[in-house]
Amino acid sequence: RIASSFSKQASKRSMSSNSNQDEHECASPWASLLQGDYNTAHVPLILLATLCTSLSVVLWLVLSKLNDWHFFYQLKVAFEDYVLFPYKHIHMDVEMTDAELKDDGIQGDPVETISLKDPSHPGFIQCFDPSTKQRLGQVKAMTATDVHDCCLLAASAQKKWATTSFAQRRQVLRTIQAYIVAHVEDICRVCARDSGKPKVDALLGEVLTTCEKIRCVNSNGELWLQRDYRPTGPVLMHKHAYVEYVPLGVLGVIAPWNYPFHNMLNHIISGIFAGNAVVGKVSEHTSWSSDYFGRIVQTALQVHGHDPNLVQTITGFGDAGAALVADPLVSKIIFTGSPAVGRMVMAGAAPHLKPVILELGGKDPMVLVEDIDLKAVVPWALRGCFQNCGQNCCGIERIFCYESVHDQFIAAILPRIKALVQNIPLAHCGSNGQVDCGSMVMDGQMDIVQALIDDAVKKGATVHVGGKRNAKLAGQFYEPTLISGITADMRIAQEEVFGPVMAITKVPNDDDEECIKMVNNCDFGLGSCVYSANQKRGEKIGAQIRAGMCTINDFAVNYLIQALPFGGVKESGFGRFAGPEGLRACCLERAVVVDKIPGIRTSIPAPLDYPMTPRSMKFGDSLLQFFYNESLVGKIKGIIGLIKHG
Repeated sequence: RIASSFSKQASKRSMSSNSNQDEHECASPWASLLQGDYNTAHVPLILLATLCTSLSVVLWLVLSKLNDWHFFYQLKVAFEDYVLFPYKHIHMDVEMTDAELKDDGIQGDPVETISLKDPSHPGFIQCFDPSTKQRLGQVKAMTATDVHDCCLLAASAQKKWATTSFAQRRQVLRTIQAYIVAHVEDICRVCARDSGKPKVDALLGEVLTTCEKIRCVNSNGELWLQRDYRPTGPVLMHKHAYVEYVPLGVLGVIAPWNYPFHNMLNHIISGIFAGNAVVGKVSEHTSWSSDYFGRIVQTALQVHGHDPNLVQTITGFGDAGAALVADPLVSKIIFTGSPAVGRMVMAGAAPHLKPVILELGGKDPMVLVEDIDLKAVVPWALRGCFQNCGQNCCGIERIFCYESVHDQFIAAILPRIKALVQNIPLAHCGSNGQVDCGSMVMDGQMDIVQALIDDAVKKGATVHVGGKRNAKLAGQFYEPTLISGITADMRIAQEEVFGPVMAITKVPNDDDEECIKMVNNCDFGLGSCVYSANQKRGEKIGAQIRAGMCTINDFAVNYLIQALPFGGVKESGFGRFAGPEGLRACCLERAVVVDKIPGIRTSIPAPLDYPMTPRSMKFGDSLLQFFYNESLVGKIKGIIGLIKHG
């Protein structure tokens, strides 16, 4: 167009009069451009306009990408947390006992056998250190009435808490985090005393994961709970449609015993951030620590002027858990535990049509392809099997080692297992506290582990080290065990071990397809990991494993990425916690439709208004043809029908 204009303007200039030329010379360059009067003098203006347009496009692309990265959201949160409502460190004075403050804070004699019930103290749970069998004290075995009273307190506090802003909720969580960071040693000590784990295991599995949960929720939680706008379609293009996430009310949580600190705080963090109250039942096997951990949360609420009754802790046996599930004030249940008890929770919730999230453990596989770097893989296999004495829902329960590296792997890892130090995890009762593997929480679990080992050996498996209780120690210790030659007909290949056992299955002929079949021949499906020098090959194998989670060339790091959902399939349960899925699971998802433009509202066309007439169906059909017939002719017929029958 510009080139054509130049030639036309040249012709006009040669034929025009002097007066016309003077007129053009006096005209504004921009005005002549707008009139389509181009010449070489306008080239700089054209370039400037092009440059401005290009810069506008680039700016739009940059802003779009920043929005995709949630830059403006993060800017808003930072402005609120550091400018509008700057966080002020508040000293939390949480009272602690000697048993909580000192490694040697318990001086009592060990008992022969741990029993949670004492006839001389009815209505209480007796608490013990599983590594020393020393009595720690007792907590109340709550009744159904006690549980309901706790729910009443929580429900009352939740009404006001639901009106708080996300900024206020972040303040509370930041105060909890500040306390945790300042009291790492104390928290790890209490975890070790109540569950028998080494302090480092508590640091990694209890404290680190909890701090990351708080950081992740504080950074992303408001974004995940913002209104989620949805497309409306052509019929209702004049409407806004969105999903809003509102608090459920009171969440009931039933937590397991393997990680008493993290399992208790995990759902408190997401629950209260979403605007709920949380009533959590802790395991009867690790109830002693819940008093200290509960004081941390309630004190954080109190120092910020909120009702500490928002978070309640239930201690008791199975009947207390059943009462929590059935309580009419509880809107949803989140349960972590065994499949057998999970089914009981579902049965208890069913009469009330109460939703549940079930995380029911796993039988996680670690696949070691023949091209692995043995030196790099061995530490991960050790951590996967012996972290927390193997009492991990997403721990490594099955190692599938390819045939050509099977023997080398056993040769490399056996001396490392033999060298593991097992003892009392705290510096008392003759131990220096520098241990690799602690005790098990439940004596009965050691019987289960032993039965699985004995069954495997009877059917041809080989125990290379361990395979029995540690007779050198008085507490509840099971020796770190390496067993190979595992086949699908053995109970240990199908049932959850939940103990310090590395069980190895040989994959014949280094066959990927055979390996996948062997891995999926299991009722559980929580997590999985695949190690291979070829990442694409590892991803291909991992994609065919039936599990809720998978990591390639790593172990369990998905849980340290709290933006990811956590959960499984099959016997490992259903529902998710963590990530946007888990946070939104703490909310009522409510669909809302509003007018997009003021004054423009939906009205019922006369042919579709009562009473119906012969033209009602014809008008409705024409409307459908206009919107949904994919041919142009069909749409035109629809328009004609609307005019004719409207």
